Amino acid sequence: MLTPIFVIGYPGDVGGANTECWHTLRLWRRFGQSVRLIPTSQPDQRWRNRLDQIGCSTISAAMDELKSVPGLAGATVVSFCNASFLRHADRFRDLGCRVVWVNCMTWLFPDERKHYQSRGPFDCYVFQSRYQRSALLGQLAKYGVRPDQCHLIRGAFAWEEFPFRPLGHAVGAPLVVGRISRPAVDKYAVNTWAIYRRIPHPIRARVMAWDRGVERKLGQPPPWAECLPAGSETPQEFFGKLHCMIQASGGAEENWPRSGLEAMAGGVAIVAQNHWGWREMIRHGQTGFLADCNDQVAYYAARLAYDEELRMDIIHRARKVLEEDLANPEALWAGWRELLNQ
Repeated sequence: MLTPIFVIGYPGDVGGANTECWHTLRLWRRFGQSVRLIPTSQPDQRWRNRLDQIGCSTISAAMDELKSVPGLAGATVVSFCNASFLRHADRFRDLGCRVVWVNCMTWLFPDERKHYQSRGPFDCYVFQSRYQRSALLGQLAKYGVRPDQCHLIRGAFAWEEFPFRPLGHAVGAPLVVGRISRPAVDKYAVNTWAIYRRIPHPIRARVMAWDRGVERKLGQPPPWAECLPAGSETPQEFFGKLHCMIQASGGAEENWPRSGLEAMAGGVAIVAQNHWGWREMIRHGQTGFLADCNDQVAYYAARLAYDEELRMDIIHRARKVLEEDLANPEALWAGWRELLNQ
């Protein structure tokens, strides 16, 4: 498809939607799709340089200047979970744009509902997991969204950006466990420290991202925990220092958790909750563990601590499944190509 796609928004370092935007742009360009971006905030020059390098163009245009953007009227526009786009969605509809909305959450934004009430649904919707689709489809149907407008396309992920370097674990040495997300309090279980303390093996913990709001919820970190502000390390650096990732949510329902893809890519074993998109990402006992309760989290983490051969088997199997199934570029592009050709 040579006709350009317009992406409303911009990639970034923190947050699933921002990172998914970048990985999707890389996927599209790999298969020759022309892409132009209209940022909804001041674009970061470092990101602009990265986009230039893969052949994406950035168009600086205020929302009240969209009529002057060459080729935008009647074009296909895609936005990844961008609240600013929702506030100005009318402008793109007035230009006759075909709108593809990629909501990375498991709920509808207030501005999204408001737009549907006044203008009706967008043209196409992309879900990254079956769980997300089941959570949103009934809500969207109330606004006239049809099943044929909805597409299940896993979130693009360029695993080659993550060197596969599993960290070895010596017998008797502390198991380094941790978690990474944006600093949103609903991402963190209030009993995070208690969950880690249940592990019947010496541990150290690393947590990113950390801020005052998270600390108010979890309490002061114990002496064996290192808590890092957002962006203090790259995900590659962070995962390179972990033996095991333990993600326990504080209320946020994980759609297609990118931290899981990053852990698999970098060589970190995963213990996650047996809920939401985790069930579709992890093959229990093969590419990670799915826990039904905190005691199971501790049990599976201890198994990984005491059985290095098992941990390494899971790590290598997870990377293989990531490349061949979960983030297979050809399969992901086939889904996007079908959507765009409509």
